[in-house]
Amino acid sequence: MSTAVSVRLPKNLADQLDSISKETERPRSFIIQKALESYMEDYADLQIALDRLHDKGDEIVSSKDMRKSLGI
Repeated sequence: MSTAVSVRLPKNLADQLDSISKETERPRSFIIQKALESYMEDYADLQIALDRLHDKGDEIVSSKDMRKSLGI
């Protein structure tokens, strides 16, 4: 099921969206959906990284130990 969402874009961004839409022969909604999916995946990855960074119980591995474990 799809939900309609209205968004206001600056003219230059809307023009870029239209250009990509024409080049790929895809509707603007498809381009926006894919861009949002990519952004949300990146945001989720960032949150995981930040959570691990701030986790005091997470083991810290030195670069020397990391290279050794990778056989570098």
